[in-house]
Amino acid sequence: MMNLTELKVARIISAKPEAVFDVWMDPRQPGGPWFGAARLLINCKVDELFYFAVEHEGRTWAHYGRFVRIVPPTGDAAGIAEFTWVSEATRGCESVVTVTFAPLGEETEVTLVHSGVPDDEMGRRHTEGWQWMLNLLAERFSVHEEA
Repeated sequence: MMNLTELKVARIISAKPEAVFDVWMDPRQPGGPWFGAARLLINCKVDELFYFAVEHEGRTWAHYGRFVRIVPPTGDAAGIAEFTWVSEATRGCESVVTVTFAPLGEETEVTLVHSGVPDDEMGRRHTEGWQWMLNLLAERFSVHEEA
């Protein structure tokens, strides 16, 4: 039996939760996780599926999943985007990604927890990928503020 682990990354974003959540969920928005994919089939609604392919290290990495929970942030309430995640790096096992968009005044704390990931080198590399993604999201709002 394969050992599984849980990965967690977080980042403070210089924008309100509603704006950050909207970028995360809209595949047309630069800085979001779906933007710029080599191939993308997506419908960001609960129980809808996605196929997401990215070019990395000279090859195409396919990812599949289903949206489990989508709760936009409102006022002082955090938003949540939760979806399953299957890829070669999860050894074909269904893992779960939960992203929380919590208000911090005029900023947002984005926390991403990826559970059910194989506890091996490939599985743990998701930490780097998700950190990179949160950095792109933060840069999207830094560039936007300067414009």
